[in-house]
Amino acid sequence: AIKSFQKLLYVCPDFVRANEVHLRLGLMLKVNGDYEQSLKHLQLALNDSSPCTLAQLEIRFHVAHLYEVQNKYRTAKEAYERLLASKQLTSSLKADIYRQLGWMYHTVELLGDKVQRERLAIHCLQKSIEAEPRSGQTLYLLGRCFAGINKVHDAFIAYRNSVEKSEGNADTWCSIGVLYQQQNQPMDALQAYICAVQLDKSHSAAWTNLGILYESCNQPRDAYACFRNATINQDQQKDRTVSACEKSTVPAASTGTTTAATGGATTAAAASGTSLTQRIKFLQQHLGNAPMPSITSKRRQLPSIEEAWNLPISNEMSSRQQQTAQAQQRQFQKGYGQVSFVIVFVGPAGGGVVGTVAGQPVPPFYLNQQQVLQLQFLQNQNNLTAQQQAMLQTLTNQYRSSTKSPPIKAEATSTTTAAAAGSGAKRQLLTGSKQQQHPDIKLEPVVKLEKLPSPSSGGLDGSSSSSASSSSQRQAGELKDVPAVCSVLSADAPPPCPPDCPPTRLTREQLQPPTPSVFLENKKDAFSPQLQEFCLKHPIAVVRQLGAALKLDLGLFSTKTLVEANPDHTVEVRTQVHQSPDENWDGNKNSKVWACISHRSHTTIAKYAQYQASSFSDKIKVSVVGWKGKKHICRVGGGTGTGGGNSSAAGNGKRKKCKNGNKMLRFGTNVDLSDERKWKAQLQELQKLPPFARVVSAANMLSHVGHMILGMNTVQLYMKVPGSRTPGHQENNNFCSININIGPGDCEWFATPDSYWGGIQALCEKNNINYLHGSWWPALEDLYAENIPVYRFTQRPGDLVWVNAGCVHWVQAIGWCNNIAWNVGPLTARQYQLAVERYEWNKLESYKSIVPMVHLSWNLARNIKVSDPKMFESIKTCLMQTMKHCMQVLEYVKSLHIEVRFHGRGKNEASHYCGQCEVEVFNVLFIREQEKRHIVHCMGCARKQSPGLQGFVCLEEYTLDELMQVYDAFVLHTPPPPLPPIAAPPAQSPQHVQQPASSPAGALINVSSSSTAVAAATSCSSSSASAAG
Repeated sequence: AIKSFQKLLYVCPDFVRANEVHLRLGLMLKVNGDYEQSLKHLQLALNDSSPCTLAQLEIRFHVAHLYEVQNKYRTAKEAYERLLASKQLTSSLKADIYRQLGWMYHTVELLGDKVQRERLAIHCLQKSIEAEPRSGQTLYLLGRCFAGINKVHDAFIAYRNSVEKSEGNADTWCSIGVLYQQQNQPMDALQAYICAVQLDKSHSAAWTNLGILYESCNQPRDAYACFRNATINQDQQKDRTVSACEKSTVPAASTGTTTAATGGATTAAAASGTSLTQRIKFLQQHLGNAPMPSITSKRRQLPSIEEAWNLPISNEMSSRQQQTAQAQQRQFQKGYGQVSFVIVFVGPAGGGVVGTVAGQPVPPFYLNQQQVLQLQFLQNQNNLTAQQQAMLQTLTNQYRSSTKSPPIKAEATSTTTAAAAGSGAKRQLLTGSKQQQHPDIKLEPVVKLEKLPSPSSGGLDGSSSSSASSSSQRQAGELKDVPAVCSVLSADAPPPCPPDCPPTRLTREQLQPPTPSVFLENKKDAFSPQLQEFCLKHPIAVVRQLGAALKLDLGLFSTKTLVEANPDHTVEVRTQVHQSPDENWDGNKNSKVWACISHRSHTTIAKYAQYQASSFSDKIKVSVVGWKGKKHICRVGGGTGTGGGNSSAAGNGKRKKCKNGNKMLRFGTNVDLSDERKWKAQLQELQKLPPFARVVSAANMLSHVGHMILGMNTVQLYMKVPGSRTPGHQENNNFCSININIGPGDCEWFATPDSYWGGIQALCEKNNINYLHGSWWPALEDLYAENIPVYRFTQRPGDLVWVNAGCVHWVQAIGWCNNIAWNVGPLTARQYQLAVERYEWNKLESYKSIVPMVHLSWNLARNIKVSDPKMFESIKTCLMQTMKHCMQVLEYVKSLHIEVRFHGRGKNEASHYCGQCEVEVFNVLFIREQEKRHIVHCMGCARKQSPGLQGFVCLEEYTLDELMQVYDAFVLHTPPPPLPPIAAPPAQSPQHVQQPASSPAGALINVSSSSTAVAAATSCSSSSASAAG
């Protein structure tokens, strides 16, 4: 659905119900945990003045909730409070807001003192119940709050009311069991827990508490069975654990639900997956050594788990189920007429067992209460007689018939789904519009299943009876020839999509190809044209010993020099888990995953240098202790580049430590070295590089942008400790990149050819990670299984890594080191084509392209002569498409009698992007003041806010005459014929560069010494002596 909606918006940005599409995209992305993208689409829906199935206040509620699930609690609280100040709130929405606010007060320590928070939480939840008295979920949360401050009686009342007013909720029964257990009523607690796990067989909290209950009653076999059940789906249930020995609740900032306080050994044992596993092992050993129970053994305090499961529901609980059914029947008859409703209990065989039917006259194939219990009993028996087997078959067929009832049409009830995102389970929001509520949806606290009320004015197809919508449609028809944005690809090009992987099956050796490597001995080798040709021929290449060959002073980029030069310069810090390069574990170390844990913060060079040095000192101390105790020296990090032998040893040591100790590290990234006043010596040193690798060069596309793009046409520095990771990615807009290791330690690189990026993108989707926005570390075995080859190599100090256009790569530091990096754009048809294709795919994915390809294309047309027909046609197509679009937009604006003011462009002025949808806005800008700032809009976003463009100022950067002159002057260049060869003395034979024994096997080339200037690897020649701007 997400892909279809994205393609719809790409093909038709002016779709009459585009705001509805943005709303649905925002809600689906929210469920998937892609919160940044979700917020972007919800904001676009909010800014659109067209009719929508959700009112603006309801969309604002979803935006506030997005802040909450991202742990931006203060922002969420302010947004909720602003909503409550509105006089147009419906009672249902007011109830939702108060419930979210109340639960935040209960769980989030940041919102104040505990006593005050609990008081406010109870107040908000009571206000929510006033607004929506029939909300069973709010009553359940109120019970949790009362239980948290030991108001047991009030908690019982709230829980009972919750059961009476809502469909059977496993969380409620689990919490009732906790209260009974705390009051030393084990039989009542047992029945409550059994109700919980019958409603939700995978309810880890109820199984865990039931195990603790059995263990406290000295029934280890039953405890063992319950603990085993608790571990089955623990990852999905881990954010809602309520301990049986809980005396008080502890706020869990990461999930917003309450977790257990350690009230004893058994509670502590069950508090985490690791402890629960240890408890299971202990019980296994205990049961293995225990004697078989005898007839004379002491009578058990509680029924066994098998007996408890098959016990009839107590009168109290049964009556509550009947009351629930009757209440639901009254509600549905009032709101929807005669409909059927089925309460489902999950039985031990895994199938749903129908309990009660209300609404329509009960068809004969529905099971009654006695038949339900009989079916449950028979499903749990091993040896059945022929008569019992026949009965089981009859009841099973009857049950299957009952599950084929028509879709349930009912108001959406309060439910949630939990999904792991980042370091822990995040609260998600499911949405639906008069949809069937599947009985397997799990009921949990915190977030409700928001309903999208059916539109009073029309459906999703854009049909409407209102005059406003009709006029919108008429206007859309009139404007169909003026698209909001235009494609820079050919007019008939389909929507961009990731490519399929090459079909050729690769052997294991081919899946691990040798990395193309070249060794330099002197400056002539570095400046030879063959070196550039070699780099452009391979997906990735390592240029060994470049620093020594060019006599680069790498000390200028050392931590010591950086601190002396600019100690207060900003460093972005990523906090990560230390792991070996081959592994990437989830937060609990339970399973290998693709998602990378990486939290952002900021510091200064001086402070990070202190951390870098202290981590090195700590390693030295550990090494010395190891030497004294074990009579051997543990090597430090990746060494100083003298060889690769110690790198694997360091990795192995770290791997062992990581899996048990969960050690965290801090990676200093994105240190901006663009300011020539601060970093003059460093930037001058890089002028020693050959032209194709320089930051600024006439043959570098990115030097023709005309303004800085930080980290792309400027230098960035990375400060690393062992284990620092740069997750998997392709460079922005698929440009090439240069990376030089300063040292003293090594880095390990992984890379995949660009033709396989579609396969990696599919694997990211499979692992529920956004390829462009997410942080991911590929599992090598997953890649090999999908026939995707991976280059793997070590980058030593002084080595340059050339990442060719589109190459997917990820990097991990072996030792302590610094790296410098920037992007380059060789003037080749392949580079330009990959850049514009990614530019268009970014539009489809609502991802900002930080390289303004339209602006760059016009500058290239002004500045260079192109003799490559493919590159010429690609650039010419872009110019034609964008100039045509400018003409259409200007004609449309003038037809609305809006003045177009000439604005021009200032020197080094940055390109413009829409402040709403973040697409590049070229030439014609729509400006509107928002919060005392003048915001640029594309025409699409401007029209959505104001169909007649009232309140917008229209600016023009270039006249049409100027653009037409550039277009006409851009012609295919024919290079002059080569000069005839001149007789020369016999040249020496090419110098063969041999690979040292310590280096990894690689594809080597012969680099011959030559005094010839570097020839471009393309047929493009620069018509300007220096880069534009």
